[in-house]
Amino acid sequence: MRSHAFLLLALTTSLVTSCTPSKEQSKAAPSASASAPAAFDPSMLAALQPLPKTADGATPASADRVALGKMLYFEARLSKNHDVSCNTCHKLDAFGVDGTPTSEGHRKQHGNRNAPTVLNAAIEFRQFWDGRAADVEEQATGPIVNPVEMASDEKRVVETLSSMPEYVDAFKKAFPGDKAAITLKNVGVAIGAFERKLLTPSRFDAYLGGDHKALTDAELAGAVKFVQTGCPTCHLGADVGGSLYQKAGLVKPWPSQIDQGRFTVTKQDTDRMMFKVPSLRNVEKTAPYFHDGSVVSLGEAVRMMARHQLGKELDDADIESIVTFLKTLTAAPAADLAAPPTLPKSTATTPKPDPN
Repeated sequence: MRSHAFLLLALTTSLVTSCTPSKEQSKAAPSASASAPAAFDPSMLAALQPLPKTADGATPASADRVALGKMLYFEARLSKNHDVSCNTCHKLDAFGVDGTPTSEGHRKQHGNRNAPTVLNAAIEFRQFWDGRAADVEEQATGPIVNPVEMASDEKRVVETLSSMPEYVDAFKKAFPGDKAAITLKNVGVAIGAFERKLLTPSRFDAYLGGDHKALTDAELAGAVKFVQTGCPTCHLGADVGGSLYQKAGLVKPWPSQIDQGRFTVTKQDTDRMMFKVPSLRNVEKTAPYFHDGSVVSLGEAVRMMARHQLGKELDDADIESIVTFLKTLTAAPAADLAAPPTLPKSTATTPKPDPN
């Protein structure tokens, strides 16, 4: 595996050379509109890509599995006290977040990290701020058994779901080859299948796809400033982030050193203050920002990124321009995906809420 320093050098080199497109890049890059800013060269966007049409896992999920996953995503009875679901912290009607620095879980406890948006998360290279889960299927089960979040366990989850005939039938349809269909792992697989549908293509994707009227002159100017500032060194790819780890405070030390990031997982000194680079998709709607949710203003988040990651001091006009571009990444999930489903009623054998 390449070192972080080597990877950063490679990405920086890629960003610089992207301004002089190769023949392949010239063919793939969108044509600039006649009214685009004079400084704008479409090849500047070579480090970014449109969202994929699908985000399937190892094998495409069946409609039955996706439907079950949606039910489980909204199912608060997976939590010990029946009061926390995936949607509690990752609200689909609020761009996949809850708008708080840290989310409230079992017994009103709070963790120490901000809940990132679930939208488009399936295409990221790892899950959680510290990358401890490989994919959305693995990530989905973590909060269920976390004592601060949903505080349940596999035995209780299986008993709860097995107590409702509708879930028994739904698991059989979703996992027809499994002798024991209702398992914690399959809960994660089903939720992950649903989350892989939560892609939100925006006006920026339309521009990359050839619609040269999708972005305004001011937005294209913001794209120029975004690239010239050096943001795509880390915020690159289809999710405009989510594809590598980076040190918080790469150039200038980060204000808070309390959370040491990926070091808490690996115990390797080289991973101190290393976090997964967050996606900038829907960043306009997903405040507060950073791993600790410490910043409310998007403009201030841009200012801090430039200062601490790139060693640059941006003036207000430059920040406003970048923010104008970032707003082109905003798009809500499909209404049918975000709408709460009808869930089965509890039965006499369904475990009761436990506030302890």
